[in-house]
Amino acid sequence: MSLPHAILTALLEKPSSGLELTRRFDKSIGYFWSATHQQIYRELGKLEAEGHIRTLPAEQPARGQKKSYEVLPAGRAELARWTAVSQDPKPQRDVLLLRLRAAAVVGTAGLESDLRRHLELHQRQLAEYEQIERRDFPPDRTGPQDRLRHLVLRAGIDLETFWTQWLTEALKEFTDLPAEAPEPTGDTSG
Repeated sequence: MSLPHAILTALLEKPSSGLELTRRFDKSIGYFWSATHQQIYRELGKLEAEGHIRTLPAEQPARGQKKSYEVLPAGRAELARWTAVSQDPKPQRDVLLLRLRAAAVVGTAGLESDLRRHLELHQRQLAEYEQIERRDFPPDRTGPQDRLRHLVLRAGIDLETFWTQWLTEALKEFTDLPAEAPEPTGDTSG
């Protein structure tokens, strides 16, 4: 996914100013595609220059008034084109997994407490996603847009469930592991 496409998606859902987009990213799209305020404003300028969005006319001309944007037909066509294009999954890159692999050769000192911290963070995120699901997706919300949005949220719930289960298992493993570096075995597989 790319930031311009995330912005086009958000603007098609609701025309917004850059500040409103930033707030909406923090509450929805930002759970799986984050962006800073500056990145959003930079992309808005590019999208406007490319003819994908336009600034909505102000109700009253005022200096310093925030600009709101809407998607133009060219922007909708770009988003539809991008949505239809096949994309391969990206390889997993997770620093925690790399640190665990490094612990196999240098020891686990300090890592257990960070695993516990990660577990708490994932438990909190899971609870937040479950709260959003209860609030925003009651059983009677079965329209196509709601079903697709709920599917995205379910992916987040499933990922957080995986991480909480995996971290719980990893912490159980730590009860039997030495904190200092193990002796080299000569095995270089994997």
